[in-house]
Amino acid sequence: MTGEISAAVYIVFMLFSVWVYEPLSYTCEHLGAVIASKVASKRIKNIMEYPEQSGSADIEAKNYDIEFKNVSFAYNKKDKPVLQDVSFTAKQGEYTALVGASGSGKSTICRLAARFWDNDSGEILAGNQNIKNIAPENLFKLFSIVFQDVTLFNDTIYNNILIGNKNASREQVLKAAEMAQCMPFIEKLPDGIDTVLGENGHTLSGGERQRLSIARALLKDAPIVLLDESTASIDPETETKIQNAIEKLTNGRTVLMIAHRLRSIVNCDRIIVLDQGRVVGNGTHKELMETCEVYKKLYNLQME
Repeated sequence: MTGEISAAVYIVFMLFSVWVYEPLSYTCEHLGAVIASKVASKRIKNIMEYPEQSGSADIEAKNYDIEFKNVSFAYNKKDKPVLQDVSFTAKQGEYTALVGASGSGKSTICRLAARFWDNDSGEILAGNQNIKNIAPENLFKLFSIVFQDVTLFNDTIYNNILIGNKNASREQVLKAAEMAQCMPFIEKLPDGIDTVLGENGHTLSGGERQRLSIARALLKDAPIVLLDESTASIDPETETKIQNAIEKLTNGRTVLMIAHRLRSIVNCDRIIVLDQGRVVGNGTHKELMETCEVYKKLYNLQME
């Protein structure tokens, strides 16, 4: 308009402005992904730098007792220990229950037993061998695990159960699903046991997902069983049926179980009472009702 530039130069600048705007707009749209990738890369870096768990021995034992000897552990070295000087023995062929208030260290004990983390001090023995001397792959073969938080994959129900034992036949998978009371809901699905689940099994209820986890454990048939409130998301009628399946799963094995409903563990061979990361009681239900105030208080509160 002022005659400072020609129309041709003006048009060229207009074209350049469009070319510059498009990549800038694209960059702004994906800025969130760039920020998220920084978080992801930091996590990957932490995993890559984390010390690899050592151990080479394969376990050869006459029994599969789990023994904790003065074990202490903290998830973060700067924080207060979650477990402090914990000692007890879970014997093969017996039910050993872990009870206590939320945050007392029950789930941590199960995860340390399977060596999801390494304890800071003390010893954890499986079959009289320190689990730190056993290769994690060999150690994990000994455990069947049923936790509250079930991980399922975006695959068929059949393949999700098969994770328990990759060498199992289809008949064995179907039998495990039947024993874990999975068939009533599997038969209602369009493709039955070959139905593809959504990510982490979001198409199933909490109880159905937990039953699939029990089916995995039944299929694995390992000598040590870890149960973290394995019937928490299940109705009473189904719970009764699953308890029968769990009895078959745990017969003659070392069983370490977490329970919040104390009525379900009164007949356990041994009950370990935890309070703020310490063992404050160790014995049968009858013994603890006489000697452990923490257990007596928890039990009476639930009965009321």
